[in-house]
Amino acid sequence: MSVDVLTFGLNHVSAPVAVRERVAFPIDVLRPALDGLRSAFGASVKEAAILSTCNRTEIYCAAEPHVREQLPVWMADFNRLESVNLKPHLYEYQQNEAVRHAFRVASGLDSMVLGEPQILGQMKDAVRAANEAGALGTLLHQLFQRTFSVAKEVRSQTAIGAHSVSMAAAAVRLAERVFGDLSQTSVLFIGAGEMIELCATHFAALAPKHIVVANRTLERAELLASRFTAKTMRLSELPEKLANFDVIVSCTASSLPILGLGMVERATRSRRHRPMVMVDLAVPRDIETEVGRLDDVYLYSVDDLGRMVQSGTDARRAAVVQAEAIIETRVQNFMHWLQNREIVPTIVEIHQAADKVRQAELEKARRMLARGDAPDAVLELLAHGLTQKYIHGPLAALNQSEEAEREQLISLLPRLLPTVERRR
Repeated sequence: MSVDVLTFGLNHVSAPVAVRERVAFPIDVLRPALDGLRSAFGASVKEAAILSTCNRTEIYCAAEPHVREQLPVWMADFNRLESVNLKPHLYEYQQNEAVRHAFRVASGLDSMVLGEPQILGQMKDAVRAANEAGALGTLLHQLFQRTFSVAKEVRSQTAIGAHSVSMAAAAVRLAERVFGDLSQTSVLFIGAGEMIELCATHFAALAPKHIVVANRTLERAELLASRFTAKTMRLSELPEKLANFDVIVSCTASSLPILGLGMVERATRSRRHRPMVMVDLAVPRDIETEVGRLDDVYLYSVDDLGRMVQSGTDARRAAVVQAEAIIETRVQNFMHWLQNREIVPTIVEIHQAADKVRQAELEKARRMLARGDAPDAVLELLAHGLTQKYIHGPLAALNQSEEAEREQLISLLPRLLPTVERRR
């Protein structure tokens, strides 16, 4: 049974955050998910990797073709969803289309923020997790190594990452719309990952009055806070201290909301209805959606920020054509490698057959030398024997062929036997 490269999933274009958060795979779930996937399909799925970010959840696998019809059902079942509700949001690719998609994703061409660099690191994390789970083999390993190489080539040879309008910058702009000058505001960051670090960098540049980092692990919060002369707090302190903050930016890996409607309502009453800007960059979301209905709260999701940054991508669109050309060339290269890989067993058989001929002729020559035959005569017979074996197959095929087949064989001879000149 042949093995195809398959990709299927959903992203910020095909599904809203309300759907994406239902099928997100936190880092601690990746290993069980990969084990469950391979267990469900057995030998039909040879290799697999799962990429899960706030903007996409995708499964890459080397699998038998029929698996593509069953993967959406597996994803829905694993996440306790009805597949009929998930299928309208899914896309799927196979073979060269799957390879092209991987290259585009890693290069930032399929991102909410065109050209953003974070996705490459997220894809490397996904590959590392798959490798640690024992789910990677030769095919996907080769695919992802080439994917990373293509992403590097696109970034170094095009302006796809220039003039980037990041999600972090968009969060700052949204806060400025409400408060204007941020120098008198207190900002709370919930989480200590890469996205929070980027946001903290942008906000810290505007010197807000207070910056506090809250995280489940206080040590990680302190490490991040030390970079911005910020303070730290535990997540358990949120109910009593939330009212102290004007801007809250949250991005954790929690599977359940951290800030609920009741907690935020109490905070707004304590603030005497002074406004609060809340930016939820997490998928699944950290802040209950009902919070956005409160009069004094400006709640923005990752999709809201995505729509905002789209207007800043025009300067990079000219680089897309160049990037797509690079990707197309690399896709063809990978597919050529993949096709060559399929004929490896045949190549091995040819080598084994040739080695048997070599051994037989060599053994014959050794026997002749052992009985005292002249070395020159032995070498002559050895060369003659090897030559006859070399041309026997092509000559037999020609002699037994009919006219149309014979013409085809003759046209192939210069490629199979380089010493034969092409017939003019």
